[in-house]
Amino acid sequence: MKETIIKKLKNRGITAVKGFKAAGFSCGIKKGKNDLAIIYSEYNTAAAGVFTRNLVQAAPVHLCREHLENQIRVVIINSGNANACTGSQGLLDTKAMANNTAKVFGFNSGQIMVCSTGVIGEPMPMNRVNAGINMIPDALGYGYEADIDAAKAIMTTDTKIKLSAYQCTMPEGEFTIAGMAKGSGMICPNMATMLAFLVTDVKIERGLLQKLFGEASDRSFNVITVDGDTSTNDTALILANGAAAGVEVTEESVFFEPFKEMLEAVCRELALQIVEDGEGMTKLITLTIKGAAGEAGARVMARSILNSPLVKTAFYGEDANWGRIIAALGYAGIDFDPSLVDIFIGPYQVARNGGSVPFSEENMKNVLEERNISVVVDLKIGTAQVTAWGTDLSHEYININADYRS
Repeated sequence: MKETIIKKLKNRGITAVKGFKAAGFSCGIKKGKNDLAIIYSEYNTAAAGVFTRNLVQAAPVHLCREHLENQIRVVIINSGNANACTGSQGLLDTKAMANNTAKVFGFNSGQIMVCSTGVIGEPMPMNRVNAGINMIPDALGYGYEADIDAAKAIMTTDTKIKLSAYQCTMPEGEFTIAGMAKGSGMICPNMATMLAFLVTDVKIERGLLQKLFGEASDRSFNVITVDGDTSTNDTALILANGAAAGVEVTEESVFFEPFKEMLEAVCRELALQIVEDGEGMTKLITLTIKGAAGEAGARVMARSILNSPLVKTAFYGEDANWGRIIAALGYAGIDFDPSLVDIFIGPYQVARNGGSVPFSEENMKNVLEERNISVVVDLKIGTAQVTAWGTDLSHEYININADYRS
């Protein structure tokens, strides 16, 4: 009897999915580095998106929101310039990027998504961008090199490309989900200075795609933090082009659960790659809040702990200062009973019922010397559980951000 097989496609990105091409190259925004990326679908797509919750939003974010319900064909992304806080000219430049991209393909401008990342407050060098747009049709391709080139073109302070791809084979059909992302600093739950782009070849109604993508984002992109800053350009998009023959995802179809599982896997993998590339990080902290009254409150609590400068610096200094953890929990604004709280760092309990527990400093030193550190906070007031990821705060983070524009 045949079974459902989900497998990870190593070292693959956007073009692992049927009907998608990609490209990445330099148009001169950044010196000597890829700075213009394109995702192209051979078919009309249903699109879904999650965007920054910062009240200050870049021009491309506004355009993506406007175009989200259209049948998208192309996503164009530039790095090196955020086109944020650029006033009416910024909006005109974003629309020009969409219009000019549409012209080279013969599409409607409403079928184009535009995303930008980089320095805030500087005008977009449109002469260079327009020259790059004219190069797009000849640059598009399939395969490993196209995946890598596109992923490189969206990087800013990233030190590594971020890719993920999974394929599902079932008796009823085969489909794929793949994605790429960027992000290293200004990373905080509620979206951050990150861009993420996913594509899939399933057929799915846009409303259901938005629902599933929102849920997957809450369990991935919205539970990561590097420095507590939420940026102006944060955008995560998914396009579904229906190129996988006979594969239609509905809540009643056999494809629903495998699709949901794969979507969350790709989002989570990209989110973790962002945290693991956090600016100046030396520790990856995996925090689980369990025994909570609800998931939404647990996410707020996790954010409070992982964003605390005192918690972050304690981990950088390899100090098992659990008092900083419970203090950050206390000002999160979510009700709980401090006298019930248990805290574990690695395999060792450091607090029980809100008070200290004797532990071996030598054993704890061995735990805190590791790059990957797990923390569990058990509230013991409910059944909800959330896992979130964050980093420590190092001297190198300050060095990187002290001269970002230089």
